Order: sequence, then C-alpha cells, then structure tokens
Amino acid sequence: MEIVWLLVSLVILYFGAEGLVSGASSFAKRMGVSPLVIGLTIVSIGTSMPELVVSAKAAMIGQSALSIGNVLGSNMINIGVILGLSAIIYPISVKRQLLKFDVPLMIFSSVLFLLLFLDSNISRIEAGLMIILFISYISYLYITSTKGQSKKQNQQDQNAEDVKMSKHWSIDLLFIVVGLLGLVYGSDLLVVNSIIIAERLGMSEAMIGLTIVAIGTSMPELATSVVAAIKKRSDIAIGNVVGSNIFNMFLVLGVAGLIHPISTPDINYIDSLFVVALGLVLWLFMKLGTRIRRWQGAAFILIYVLYFFIKLLI
Repeated sequence: MEIVWLLVSLVILYFGAEGLVSGASSFAKRMGVSPLVIGLTIVSIGTSMPELVVSAKAAMIGQSALSIGNVLGSNMINIGVILGLSAIIYPISVKRQLLKFDVPLMIFSSVLFLLLFLDSNISRIEAGLMIILFISYISYLYITSTKGQSKKQNQQDQNAEDVKMSKHWSIDLLFIVVGLLGLVYGSDLLVVNSIIIAERLGMSEAMIGLTIVAIGTSMPELATSVVAAIKKRSDIAIGNVVGSNIFNMFLVLGVAGLIHPISTPDINYIDSLFVVALGLVLWLFMKLGTRIRRWQGAAFILIYVLYFFIKLLI
C-alpha cells in the first residue's frame, strides 16, 4: 500500500510544482523582479518547507541524526541530482549574481557548518548565528533587487524569458499558495511512506536522514526545478536550488538547533565535506562557461550516485 501512496505523492508534487512555477514566473514579471531573485527567495523558501518541518520535528524528539542528515542529504540532492537533471533537460545560464555572490555564499554556509560541527554539536548560540546570517542574506537580496540598476537588469532578464502573465496578481498568488500546499503535502506523504519502507529494510536513523528523508523532502525542489527547466526558465531552476541550500543550512538547522541543541556522532565530516565539494564543483563549472551544460549535469548525477553507493556499502 505504501508504494501506491508514493505514486500518488509524485502526482501531487508535479501539479504543485506546475502551479508554483507558473505563478512565481508571472508574479516576477508583473512586479519587475528578476525570476532569479524569485527563485532564490519565494520559490526556494517554499520548496524547503518540508526540510524545515522534518528537521524541526526531529529536533523536538531528540533525533539529531535525522535532523542534520535531512539537511545535508537534501543539499547533496539539490546539486547532485536536481541541478544535474535540470541542466540535462535545458542548459542553465550562468548569471553574474550567482557566480559572484550566491554560490560563494552557499559554499560558505557549508564550510561554516563543517567547522561548527567538528565537535558533533550545534549549540543554541551557533544556531542563532545561522538564523542571523539567513536574515542578513534575505535583506541583502531585497535591497539589491529594489535598486534602479537592478531593475534595469531585471527587465533585460525578463525580456529573455518567454513568460505569460495571468490576468491579475491575485491569480499569481493563488497559484503560488496552492502550488506550495501541494508540494508540502505531497512531500510529507512521500516521506512518511518512504520511512516505513526504509525501517522495514533495517536502515539506521542517520542513513534514513541522508537518503530516504532527504530525497523525500527534496521532491518539491526536484519537481519545481524540472518543471522550470522544461519551461526553459533556468533562472528559477538554479535559483531554487542555490536558495534552498542556503535556506537549509542557515534557517532549517538554525531553527532545529534553537529548538534543541543538536548532538550526534552518526554524521561525520565526510558527509559535510561532500556538500562543500559539490558546491565547489558547481562554482567551477559556472566559472568555465556561460552555461551549465548537459554533460556537466550528467557529471553531477554521476558524482551523487557514486556517493550514494559508497554510503550503502560502509
């Protein structure tokens, strides 16, 4: 029966992503905001809600390994699978803002976590620091997106995108809200049934967090970025991934750590290093050309598959 619910959840996720991408794209064009900024904020925060809910719940009941495994695993999947698949579907344009600021910040967030978690603990003070950094990041995006120079560039970005506006902004918001609700409900349905199957197979809490739960909570990002790539809206596809990774590291772990200090020896530095390495590979690929090409997308997927099998073997 769990298999049937898994299939139902995937259908819900697809239609939720379709609504979110359509609504967010139309809203971005209407408001004169870059689709990239919308992807980094509204879309990425919305699609990361499952990670926030799962990690917060895990922290409440003392399942630190599940809480951290969920975040690290999700960030690996976001780049290794979701961005990789999106690039295979439609090569992703490299924007200057991502190369100069957002991707380096994403890498910094991973390095910061690696350093803070060397003692296998995240204290409330460290969690508070993460939340402050997230608020600072969102504030920066808002300020820069409202400057005259940014608005001029945003208009150029929008002209390059074939985006159809709805008849009214309220319709955009309706699509965004309904799409997010579908993504959250669909991912929750997928996670619950996936955990049941994983526990029957005898998987550990840390392994479930790094793989099954991480894959489940990343389904909104996957569905959204894939749909965006199919629609050739690469700004939303990559903005969703990068923004979600920053959101996960700073806010999701920050909230979980404030609820209950995180402490677990089951997540080792190798997992954290792999997240950092994926970020560095993404930055390098972006530095090498104007697009993330299909072969680079395939390389991301191969790297993640190798990691996944190594985790299963050790």
